[in-house]
This record gives sequence, structure tokens and C-alpha cells, in this order.
Amino acid sequence: EQLVESGGGLVQPGGSLRLSCAASGFTCSRLDMTWFRQIPGKGLERIGDIMSGGSTVYFVDSVKGRFTISRNNAENMLYLQMNNVKFEDTGVYYCARDPAVVGGMRLGGLWGQGTQVTVSS
Repeated sequence: EQLVESGGGLVQPGGSLRLSCAASGFTCSRLDMTWFRQIPGKGLERIGDIMSGGSTVYFVDSVKGRFTISRNNAENMLYLQMNNVKFEDTGVYYCARDPAVVGGMRLGGLWGQGTQVTVSS
């Protein structure tokens, strides 16, 4: 079982980026899946979840209305659409299944390797 993120890179403030997460060895649509990010100098931050039923919930106020989590069941892919990005969105972005995070530190679950997003002018 594996998760592989892609799509990160350098983007200007106000720009958009779509991150992808390819799941293998299991069917992500049958499970709740999560996007996290790690901002430099801070612990892991839970951005939001997409439930097995397709509903989404977001936990970071600063991304509400700008970020959208979605899924392609046929391709077993998870996405994070990032619009109107800001400098403070710079960090490493992870998708995860059954994440265990305490005090901003990863303790368990299945995680991808992460993809770097850098917002810079």
C-alpha cells in the first residue's frame, strides 16, 4: 500500500496549483482520506478530509474558500486544488490514510512522501 503525491512546485501569490495523490494497494474511495501540510518551523497541520461518501471538511480557516479536496474514484486519485495561494501556504503537503498526529508530529498511518509547494514572487 502506498501514497504518492505530486504536483508541487513554485507558484506566485494569487496563483493556483493542483496537488495529486496516487493511491495504490487499496481503494481510497472506500476510506476517509486527509491532506496535511507542514509549514517551515511548525508542526503538521490538518488541512481537511474527504470522506468515503464524498463529503469534505476543512480544518484550517485560512484555506477555506481557497482549497478544495476532491477524488477521482476511477483513477484512485486524491486531489488538493489550491487557488489564490499566499506566501504562508509554503510548505510540504502530504496525503494520508488513518493519520495519527499528536502535537503536530506524525505517529502513525499511511503517508506519502510529500510534495513541496513554494509560494514566491
